[in-house]
Amino acid sequence: MDLISACLVGVNCRYDGGNNLVEELVEKLEQGLVIPVCPEQLGGMSTPRNPAELQGGDGSAAWAGQARIISSKGEDFTGAFCRGAAETLALARRSGIQRAILKENSPSCGSQCIRDGTFSGRLIPGEGVTAWLLRREGLQVFSEKNWVEKGK
Repeated sequence: MDLISACLVGVNCRYDGGNNLVEELVEKLEQGLVIPVCPEQLGGMSTPRNPAELQGGDGSAAWAGQARIISSKGEDFTGAFCRGAAETLALARRSGIQRAILKENSPSCGSQCIRDGTFSGRLIPGEGVTAWLLRREGLQVFSEKNWVEKGK
């Protein structure tokens, strides 16, 4: 059993109210092989919500208090994103899950790349707050882009 970003299996939980559907991953849901989660919603964020990006570093820097997750309107969402990450980790532990497939480029779920904090669409290497926390706690973290090549 794996955790999976809910948006990847068609749940409309993205900041804009949409999803990032990946048909192959829906098959895993239908087979009962994944538990969908949206860390932002678990942290109390509404859908839709203003887009947000990490500023000042990546997920590890946010956990260290050196970076913030700021919306395009200047709102500080860091606390909600970190709460959601902690709830996601708690769910993984309660369920005995050791692997997660998360949405790349997200300030929460990005496992290799995140947006650069300028709302320009530019990507930089780094992890979101949830991906970083899960990996730090020993889970394997993949994205929708590399979960197949890393082993199903």
